[in-house]
Amino acid sequence: MMKTGLLSALAFSFAAGAIAWPAHAALDTGLAVPVEQVSATALAEIKALAMQGNAQARYVLGTVHENGLRGPKNAVEAVYWYRKAAEQGHIEAQAQLGWMYGKGQSQGQGVPQNQSKAEEWLRKAAEQGHATAQHNLALLHIYGQGTVKNDVEALAWFRKAAEQGNVQSQFNLGTMYASGQGTAQDFGAALDWYRKAADMGYAPAQYRLGSSYKQAQGVPQDFGEAVKWFRKAVEQGDGNALNTLGVMYLRGQGVAQDYSEALNLLRKAAAQGHTDAQNNLGTAYAKGQGVAQSYSEAVAWYRKAAEQGNALGQLNLGLSYTNGWGVAQSRSEALDWYRKSAGQGNTDAQSNLGLVYAQGEGVPQDASEAVRWYRKAAGQEHAPGQYYLGVMYASGQGVVQDPGEAAKWYRKAAEQGHADAQNNLGTAYAKGQGVPLSYSEAVNWYRKAAEQGNAFGQLNLGFRYALGQGVAQSHSEGANWYRKAAEQENAEAQTQLASMYANAQGVPQNYSQAVHWYRKAAEQGKADAQNNLGLMYASGQCVAQSYSEALRWFRRAAVQGEAGAQNNLGWMYVNGMGIARNPVIACALYNLAAAGGFAKARINRANVTRTLSPMQLAEAQALSDDWKVGQPLPARTTTWPVP
Repeated sequence: MMKTGLLSALAFSFAAGAIAWPAHAALDTGLAVPVEQVSATALAEIKALAMQGNAQARYVLGTVHENGLRGPKNAVEAVYWYRKAAEQGHIEAQAQLGWMYGKGQSQGQGVPQNQSKAEEWLRKAAEQGHATAQHNLALLHIYGQGTVKNDVEALAWFRKAAEQGNVQSQFNLGTMYASGQGTAQDFGAALDWYRKAADMGYAPAQYRLGSSYKQAQGVPQDFGEAVKWFRKAVEQGDGNALNTLGVMYLRGQGVAQDYSEALNLLRKAAAQGHTDAQNNLGTAYAKGQGVAQSYSEAVAWYRKAAEQGNALGQLNLGLSYTNGWGVAQSRSEALDWYRKSAGQGNTDAQSNLGLVYAQGEGVPQDASEAVRWYRKAAGQEHAPGQYYLGVMYASGQGVVQDPGEAAKWYRKAAEQGHADAQNNLGTAYAKGQGVPLSYSEAVNWYRKAAEQGNAFGQLNLGFRYALGQGVAQSHSEGANWYRKAAEQENAEAQTQLASMYANAQGVPQNYSQAVHWYRKAAEQGKADAQNNLGLMYASGQCVAQSYSEALRWFRRAAVQGEAGAQNNLGWMYVNGMGIARNPVIACALYNLAAAGGFAKARINRANVTRTLSPMQLAEAQALSDDWKVGQPLPARTTTWPVP
């Protein structure tokens, strides 16, 4: 069964892993006091030494000019002196010169950006054991800047720096082990390096260590330990930690649920421009968590996140436009934001785009385009995308109909716990569509869906118990599952449950309950339930007999093409029950019922035909030939009463 609603994310988001950015080389002048405290006389002596070729003095002059310690900053002059010292093998100068080439003039560094030159000077310092240079050289290998991209080489340089206590390299080494970049994935090794950096007070590592405990990566899941490390990072103002700890307060994970503290933390992160926190604040407002529910306030936060490129913020803003939550409903705006989010690989947005094209909401209906987006989401193991792709293969929309492909995609989604896919895979087994017919396998998948509360799974499991297909026949168990689905307003289940009450199958006979459930299904437009409710009014079973009510329900069902109702309405016309007798209309209705496969209608038609003239028969035939499902039923004739 294909769902028509869009996937509502309104989800909380967390920061992904990332490599730490380049580090500035530490200033080590070799002086007994800081440069800014050196007297003018001493500085003059340093300049004299530099002019005479003293490498350390030249390096010190570079730091003076770079940092404006004795006058205005002068990056060009700083580069001049760093180069002089570096060419003499001065390790600090080499590291600093490499860093300045990496940043370039656009960032005020006194030389045009030149990553090859950066790599050259950083390598010289790195090979002499300079930890910061080793770290920055590793980054050049990570990004392939100034050298060939080489994750293995990057890992080696990060390790050298990390073993000297460089916290950024320790952090990055942990990140590479966690992602399997340049090495085999090893969460335990990642954890060891995160802990080293975290113990030295490096906030990103504290955050990542907390995340490892939260997500059970390399350690057993421990929300309390996660909170401990997040708090340490929060104390340093780390935006990722502020955001994640805020969400944990919202959910009561590792801490007592506290909406006030959650919002306090999220606001601090959002004020830093943290887009996940902005999105999460929007979700808190949309759900009324700790604040008065306000879709307009939610939209304001979603927009902040979305305009900075946050994919979940873009998705949620799209959903807001789709549903008119806090903004004027706009399919075109929704589509624009879904596209932005989907373009970043957000699978919910990709599936939503598929639904938009499948249903033609704000765009021309295009099944092929729908399939394209479903396939993108499905390829990322997105269960709803896999399910919808299965639906398209099953129905042949946008692709050549292929029950085998449909079953394949249903299975992928079903194995991830997608209840609709589990139900549909069960139906594939029950009908032998794309898989060998197997009622036991059908029951297996129906049960998985049913136990998640899926109404169609419950209905279909009820069918199998009632029929004894794949399980021992049990009308009581069938009634049990029908009831679960019926209570979720599933009209077919309501009809089946009503029938069981009427016929004492699996439940004690109870016409009052039969009427109750037939009525619920009938009011949802279920034609066979409308017909059965009409029969109960016609016979006065547990309701006051009422031919007018019977006629009303028979008509509603007959208009939908329900053959039994067409036959019953014909019977009312033949006998003038609640309506003026008219055998010509009755004959037309019997024609329709007989054409619909209702066998008794043929007998009833034969009986009424004997009473009609050729002209009346011709009119009855014309009335039935002209009628189409959904059109008003025949109500007037020219040959009856006889003129």
